[in-house]
Formats: sequence, C-alpha cells, structure tokens
Amino acid sequence: MATLEDIGVAAAFNLLSALVFFLAFAILRLQPFNDRVYFSKWYLKGLRTSPSRSGAFVSRFVNLDFRSYLRFLNWMPEALKMPELELIDHAGLDSAVYLRIYLIGLKIFIPITFLSWAVLVPVNYTNNTLKLQLKNVTSSDIDMLSISNIPLGSDRLWTHIVMAYAFTFWTCYVLLKEYEAVANMRLHFLQSEKRRPDQFTVLVRNVPPDPDESVSESVEHFFLVNHPDTYLTHQVVCNANKLAKLVKTRAKKQNWLDYYQLKYSRNNAHRPIMKTGFLGLCGEKVDAIDHHTSEIEKLSKEIAEERERVLKDPKAIMPAAFVSFKSRWGAAVCAQTQQSRNPTMWLTEWAPEPRDVYWPNLPIPYVSLAIRRLIMAVAFFFLTFFFMIPIASVQALASIEGLVKVAPFLNPIINAGFIKSVIQGILPGLALKLFLIFLPTILMIMSKFEGFTSLSSLERRSATRYYLFNFVNVFLTTVVAGSAMEQLNTFIKQSTNEIPRTIGVAVPLRATFFITYIMIDGWAGVAGEILMLKPLIIYHLKNFFLVKTEKDREEAMDPGSLGFNTGEPQIQLYFLLGLVYASVTPALLPFIVIFFGLAYVVFRHQIINVYNQEYESAAAFWPDVHGRIIIALLISQVALIGLLSAKHAAKSAPFLIALIVLTIWFYTFCKARYEPAFIRYPLQEAMMKDTLERAREPNFNLKPYLQNAYVHPVFKEEDEEDEDEFNYKLETESVLVPTKRQSRRNTPVPSKMSGASSPSLSEVAPKHSEHTN
Repeated sequence: MATLEDIGVAAAFNLLSALVFFLAFAILRLQPFNDRVYFSKWYLKGLRTSPSRSGAFVSRFVNLDFRSYLRFLNWMPEALKMPELELIDHAGLDSAVYLRIYLIGLKIFIPITFLSWAVLVPVNYTNNTLKLQLKNVTSSDIDMLSISNIPLGSDRLWTHIVMAYAFTFWTCYVLLKEYEAVANMRLHFLQSEKRRPDQFTVLVRNVPPDPDESVSESVEHFFLVNHPDTYLTHQVVCNANKLAKLVKTRAKKQNWLDYYQLKYSRNNAHRPIMKTGFLGLCGEKVDAIDHHTSEIEKLSKEIAEERERVLKDPKAIMPAAFVSFKSRWGAAVCAQTQQSRNPTMWLTEWAPEPRDVYWPNLPIPYVSLAIRRLIMAVAFFFLTFFFMIPIASVQALASIEGLVKVAPFLNPIINAGFIKSVIQGILPGLALKLFLIFLPTILMIMSKFEGFTSLSSLERRSATRYYLFNFVNVFLTTVVAGSAMEQLNTFIKQSTNEIPRTIGVAVPLRATFFITYIMIDGWAGVAGEILMLKPLIIYHLKNFFLVKTEKDREEAMDPGSLGFNTGEPQIQLYFLLGLVYASVTPALLPFIVIFFGLAYVVFRHQIINVYNQEYESAAAFWPDVHGRIIIALLISQVALIGLLSAKHAAKSAPFLIALIVLTIWFYTFCKARYEPAFIRYPLQEAMMKDTLERAREPNFNLKPYLQNAYVHPVFKEEDEEDEDEFNYKLETESVLVPTKRQSRRNTPVPSKMSGASSPSLSEVAPKHSEHTN
C-alpha cells in the first residue's frame, strides 16, 4: 500500500511529467513546420495559412524570434478568452457542452472539497483507531484522514451522514441548473442553426416488400399518400460496402504510388524496387511504380464493374430510405409518430446529419438488429467478467508484495527507499492504464457490430459500455480484490465474526491507489494529450514521403476529435471516485479538482485550435452524462450505508435510505422535465423556424438542396457525370424493375411550396431511354 511518502514521489513525478509535456508543447507549437499540427482547425476552416516561406532558409522551419519564447505559456489564458457563444459558433454545441462537464466537476467538487476538509478531516484525524485497535490492518498515514480512523459505533459517524446530505443536495442543485441551461442551449442552437439536410429528413427502415413495386416506388407512394402536403423527395439506401472497400484499397495503393514516384523524382539513378510478399519482406522483386500502377488500373476496373452492379442489381437496394420533407414541421411529424398499423413496419427516426451517417451499417437488415444486440450484450458480460481476473492479477503484481513473490531476487533493490516509493506510487496506476489501452477499440467494434447507423450513436453506446466496464473492473474489482489481497493475512488469522469489521475499515484504504491513478491518468495523461505526439510524427512522415501539393499537405493533417466514447467515461470515473470518497476519504478530492481544472484548460485549447468534430448532435449526449452522475451519487450513498453497517452504526444507516429515495425522485423529475428536449423536436419550434425561413427566403428551392444530401460518399467521390447518372438510376428504379401496378403519384395534390416532388415515371421514362441510347 502506498504511503504518504510514496504519494509525494508520485505527485512529484507526475507534476514533472506534466511540466515537461507543457514545455515541449510550448516550444513545438511555435515552430513553423508544426503549424498545421497544432492549429489544424484554423487551416481546415480556411482562416490560417502556412507561415511565410520568404526570408532565411532556417526561419522556414524554426522560429528565430526569441521574444515569442518568453510568452510560451500564453496559450493557457488564450484558451480561456473565447466566450462560450463564440466557441459554439467556432466548434459547435457538442464541443461547448462537452467542456461544461469539466466545469460541472469544478462546480461540484471545489465546494465539497472545502467543506469536507473543514469538517470531515478534523473529525477523522482526531481519532487513533488505526493506531490502537487494528494494528494488524495495513494502512498508511493518509488513511488517518479517512472514515477508517473513526471508532466503531461512534457518534462522530453522524457527521458523515450530514455531510452526505449536504454533498447530495449541492450536487443535485448543480445538475438541475446545468440540465436546464444545456436544454435551453440545445433549443436555442436548433432554432438559430443554419439550414441543414437532417432538419428536413427522416430515416425510414423496414420498408415492407411489395412484389409489384420497387423499394423506391413503395417509399414514394407511401409518403405521397400519408404525407401528401409535406413529402418532397427520397433517397433509397444501397449496399455499397464492397465498393467502398475497393475504393479504400485503391486510395492506399495510390498513396504508395505517390511515395515511390516522389522517391524516384529525388533520385533518378535507380527505379524503386519492392517485394510483393507479406509486408514487402518476401516475394518477387518488381518495379514498385509499375507494380502499383498496374494494381490501381486493375482496381479501377473492379470498381467500375462493382459500381455498375450496385446501380443495376435490385438486390443491392435495401428496404430503407432517407425521406426529405418540404418543412421541418413535416419531418418532425413523421419522425415522431407511428407510420403504420403494424408497429414493426415503416419505422421512422430523425436522420443523422450526412457526415454523421455510418454507411457500412445501413445495409444491415432491421430484423437482425435485436439478435446482434443480444449477442453483443452476452459478449460484453463475458468480456467484463473475464477482465476481472487479469486486472486483479496486475494489481497484485504492481505492488511490493506481488513483485517479491514473483521475483524474490529483486527484494534488496525493491525495498530501497526511492525505488519502493516509485513502485508503490506509480506502478499500480500505470499498470492499470496500460492494461486498458485497447479496450475502447474493442468496445467500438462491438458497437459497430450491433448495427447503429450514426457515428454519434456508436460513440454513445461505446461510452455506456466503457462506463459500465470502468465501474465493475476499475472501481469494484480494484476496491474489493485489492483490499482483500492486502488484508489476506488478516482474513486468514481472525475469526469469522471479525471479517466484516475489517472489510468495513479496509475498503476506504484503496483511496491511495486511486490517488496514484488520478495523477497518472488525469495529470500526466491530460498534459500528454496536448503534445499530440502521434499526430505530430504521422504528419511529418506523410509530409516527407507523400506530400507533393498543398492539398496533400492538408490531407496529411490528423486533427482528431473529442472522442466522446473514451473521454466521457473517464470523466465519469472521476465523478464516481469523487462522490464515493467525499464522505469516506476527503484526501482524494484535491487531486480530482486539479484534474478537472487542468483538463478544462487543455481540452478547451484543443477544441479551439486542433479538434475537427466529425458530427454535430446538438448535445444529444447530455441525458447520459446527467444520468451517470446520478448513478455515482447513488453508489456513494449505498457504499456509505455499507460502511456504517460495518462500523456498528446500523441505527444511523437508515437515514441514508431517505437520501437514496430523494435522489431517485430528483432523477425522475429531471428526466420528465428536460429529457424530452433531447429526444423530440417540438412542433412549435419547427413551425417557428419554418415560418421565419420562408419569410426570409420565399423563393428558395429546397429540392436541389436535399436531393443529393444522402447519396453514399463513395459515389460523391466520382465525377459529376457519374454521380448524376447514379442519382438518375435510383430515381428511375421502377423502370429498371418493371412493376404491374400503376403509379399513384397523382393521388394527392402536390403542395406549391418548395416545388413538387420527384418527376413522374411517365416524365422520366423518355429521358431514361434517351440517356441509355
């Protein structure tokens, strides 16, 4: 177990690491050749250009203005200067609201830290329970500040109950104000946002098969009949996954061809040679340029054939479509109502914005989604369960006792003062962080298998699973398994009646491990994020080997994004630790406050200057954030009840049950009051925005704006002529797939607003014949 000295060594190490990261970043960001890495967002927005190439050769790569190095920390105040409204306009509502999670952490934990240190720390410290009564229990000096130092059955435990009420009420107050503020921000953002295709479009799935009509005709007829005044156009979903893979493979081959051509241009004496075997390590030697040119030509032919197959094969058309309406009001009515008598058919939901669509999952049959999600639920259960064993083992090895048991010959070295402090203060937290490094990738693969159709929903599902995994394996396994292993000798030698008492004292003792973990992950880890070492190296490798034009240089940038699926669950772990240990071991709270403050500054800088968000969901994730903080509150209350019961304070424990009931009531109130703003779009708001837009732009033709918004990206990469041909063929699918039923296009009278719907079959048939001829 880490002592106060070990924690001091860990704090010094992590603070020094953070300082080194910040210093390296401050120097690297000033160099002209790194400008596109550390200010990539401004380049993507077209508001920043490459530093001037005039002047001395060295100045093109190195900043020779020594005065700028004197202000190397000015990025911190600059990151805080941008007002929130400007930040929303610059980076989007998702990014601005994500930063508010860190602010909530500061709002909650700064007052709680002051209150707990002013009240609970003196109450805990002025006892000598750990020194006198439980000499056989492993503890450190820092545990003198925890509830473990309170005698069994002491009236001082009432202080912890009162503080639990104070902490809960304050947390709920902050959450209420934030939920109200974010809900209003979302509605204001949607009302003031510029026109976007997803505001007018719904995703329709599980279109019932019709032997007499194609999918396109079925969709057209259904919405002309049931939404006659608002339906505008639609785009059927096609299965272009194989085509997308071929295009991606060709792009990789093109990169290699560019690399070898650039290499040859720099040295004309020898043609570049490569091996065709595994990773270029074995196989026949060939001319690299000729080989990749041949491969690209072959792939281009395959792409043309596959593209033609997708356009002509009726089996490539899936029973789903993006349906666009003439107004936001019409789209809201369709997206938020049941469309048919059979609730499993004609399922509608708001369409993700085009850049948010995860195209590979759209062709997945709707009927298989439930089975896929059941399979992944079972897989996640076993993943979580089996991870307990290695995590517990790693925690056991990442300690003095564990290392001595595995390698006894290291005992003289390990027990040296400084080495021992490093092992106990740094190794456990570092081992856990390294052990979980591949978990987000695994969870994202599982979410993709489930069939979610948008990047935002994929990230939210992955974040939910990551949070559950952290709770079970990082929190519960570390607390229970870690405490049990450290007190194993005590458990064996004492009577059965004494075990609950020792557990009640030992569980808070794991706070020292979490302190070391917070410093490694939340201090050094956050500081390392701003250095962006991986994108920096990749950019310069691409810049040296592949870049020939300014466009190539722009594509070499990798600004990244917030990564909600990894960042938010880690933040929630800190909320969980802070709320659980606030009444138990207040010594942990200052470390959490430092994390939230440091992370807020770092990620605000990254959002302003670097990250390029992949999508905009208008803070749709906020109910998840709110709910997980409530769960952390409930867990802290249940844990405190268990501790009080173990400390023979069962008579006072029931008072916390009322607190649990109040917390659950607060959650249900917030859910009923504010969550609808994140799930449904009010018809009143939709009508207001439509009315204002028609008044400002009475002659705007919406159909051309929406018609190609949801075409698969793989077709948008082709030339304009081919893209028009693809859209044309999808719209005239009924000509390619003859039907027995006549079109009911003229059944409803089309609205005059925003133009009519797509042309009738009689109108397109002659055009199609002319086109094919």
